[in-house]
Amino acid sequence: MTAYVVIGVCGLAVLLVSLLVGELLEGLLDGLGGDWFSTEVVGAFVAALGFGGALADGLGAPGPVSVAAGIGAGAVFGAFAAWLTRLVRSGGTAGAPAADDVVGWDATVVSAIPADGLGTVTVRRGGHLLRFNARAERALEAGTEVHVTAVLSPTAVSVAPLWPDPLEAAGPEDP
Repeated sequence: MTAYVVIGVCGLAVLLVSLLVGELLEGLLDGLGGDWFSTEVVGAFVAALGFGGALADGLGAPGPVSVAAGIGAGAVFGAFAAWLTRLVRSGGTAGAPAADDVVGWDATVVSAIPADGLGTVTVRRGGHLLRFNARAERALEAGTEVHVTAVLSPTAVSVAPLWPDPLEAAGPEDP
């Protein structure tokens, strides 16, 4: 039983070092099959093999059954560690959104947009702050909330105000 516990503690040590130090030990197992032989998976397998074998031995199982129980526990925990490793490594975020991605998003005018020229807007999306040159059908003051309606170029967009101008919506006054 002591040998199983020592194996389990060694596996925990490998797992702990791989989690704390990160990719330092990863180069040792590069050619052996990706996530299935990462240091995290090997550490989890060895730890579960040791502690699973110790549990079976402590319950009075014969030697071959204890070894089989340890290998079975190691395989289950190793597969789980491989699944978690793959999940974490593939869970990165996509790159920053580009101009083509912002159509339909809300933005804020940073520098005023003149009637016949370009101003600047910022778009906040998914933790990214994007800044674009912007053109509008009418002049818009800084601080105006707008909606991106089209892409003019990789660095410029067309915008429209979120709220209509109350003076324009009222129409001409009757004499």
